[in-house]
Amino acid sequence: MTLTIESWRNDDLAIWQKQIIPAFEKTHPDIKVRFTPVALAQYDAALNSKLAAGTAGDLISCRPFDASLRQFQQGHLASLNDLKGLDNFTSLARAAWSTDDGKTTYCVPMASVIHGFIYNKDAFDKLGIQPPATVDAFFAALDRIKADGTYIPLAMGTKDGWETASMGYQNIGPTYYKGEQGRDGLIAGKQKLTDPQWVEPFKVLARWKPYLGNGFEAQTYPDSQNLFTLGRAAIYPAGSWEIANFEKQAGFKMGAFKPPVQKAGDACFISDHPDIALGANANSPHLAQAKVFLEWVASPEFANLYSNALPGFFSLQKTPVELKDPLAKAFISWRQSCSSTIRPTYQFLSRGTPNLENAFWVEGSAVINGTTTPEAAAQKLQAGLDSWYTPVH
Repeated sequence: MTLTIESWRNDDLAIWQKQIIPAFEKTHPDIKVRFTPVALAQYDAALNSKLAAGTAGDLISCRPFDASLRQFQQGHLASLNDLKGLDNFTSLARAAWSTDDGKTTYCVPMASVIHGFIYNKDAFDKLGIQPPATVDAFFAALDRIKADGTYIPLAMGTKDGWETASMGYQNIGPTYYKGEQGRDGLIAGKQKLTDPQWVEPFKVLARWKPYLGNGFEAQTYPDSQNLFTLGRAAIYPAGSWEIANFEKQAGFKMGAFKPPVQKAGDACFISDHPDIALGANANSPHLAQAKVFLEWVASPEFANLYSNALPGFFSLQKTPVELKDPLAKAFISWRQSCSSTIRPTYQFLSRGTPNLENAFWVEGSAVINGTTTPEAAAQKLQAGLDSWYTPVH
């Protein structure tokens, strides 16, 4: 019999076909597996249509939090509470694919992505710049790069919005609101987006404006990627998902540094965000075999294979993975010295209208563009949240 995997990761097709699936089939010769991805933009609509029609594959790639929770609540994803290997994951690792009370997990966590900054090492060496550890050192480095004039200091645009949220606010923000402490406070209604620790990241982002390229307001995400990989920009506010493609495209050495702390000696925080998991179609005629595959996905063997085949997608298992890629090793090393948190808008806070995550896209871009102030942006975001959200205690 053959299991079919639904996924949005069409860039991973060859890796699944050549590395991951053969490794499973070698020890499970009676189960064949097909990886059948669709384009990212079409995935959610296509999958929900298939689930409703009863034509979806046996294994479902799960987005974090609300999208997959809805699928579980609608009876499309099977409970995995009895799955062997689920105890390889902490409750925080499982949170993105568990019910609100944490009692039922319905997808096996596969990977998280970590935020930070990727830099052109050749440019830094040429200009005598060290990777900055503090905010002051970060802006001193930007000043140095700008004064030299060879490179755009920061490769980021504000047109697509999500860039300013993910690679901007959600990248540097945890340093100010203290990661999980702040996120939990916001969820519980004990903190507000208008509090100083939530406004300060906007103030820092507003200071980025002079270091972005000409016409950054019209610059899209692919434009930013190209500016960096073509060697025209020195620093790229990044997610670790960029690593594999950057390494293919860039003709220069790269390094990575974590979000700068406010002053030397401060505790550091990183956004280590759950990105992708795999669940079983509750209505699959091959549910037992799908769970066999998921048990393997929950194993250290899979974690090692997946993390090294896709550098920048980091295992969420308790068992450490020995990574081979130097940039991926740099990102994951931050877990040892910094506290991990997840993007603050993803759990509970984007279920209503206005959607807080999407509102961050708009306000973050407006702050950098200079069309609103950090304080006004924070007030608008909090007012939107107050209009529908009841704190979860």
